[in-house]
Amino acid sequence: MGETIKLIGEIFLLIGSFSLMTAAVGLLRMPDVYNRVQTGTKASTLGALMSFVGLAMMSFDHWQETNWVGRFLVLVIFILLTNSVSSHVLMRAAYVMKIPLSKLTSVDKLKEDINNKVLEEPKDE
Repeated sequence: MGETIKLIGEIFLLIGSFSLMTAAVGLLRMPDVYNRVQTGTKASTLGALMSFVGLAMMSFDHWQETNWVGRFLVLVIFILLTNSVSSHVLMRAAYVMKIPLSKLTSVDKLKEDINNKVLEEPKDE
């Protein structure tokens, strides 16, 4: 049973490594900063989570000896929250700095929202 779990862990680790490699290739191939941030965030989040799951399964025999399952879960939650928030902030900052979209971009929802004054600053009363 232990060898089967280790084999499954190695497969998860391989999938995570492939996803991280895909993120690196995507950073080079995407046309603008917005697509690069999106590609890097999604693929690196998946790659990191798959790698952590693989490592956890590969060290399944040692779970009883150490108390690191809680730390593992905290790390996974931290990655899920911070990757998405940081990518959103980076893209919003790039948009505010007026970094141009790719010529291939056909829809700009943020511009539509700004024109509709959805992002209007709250007024002090």
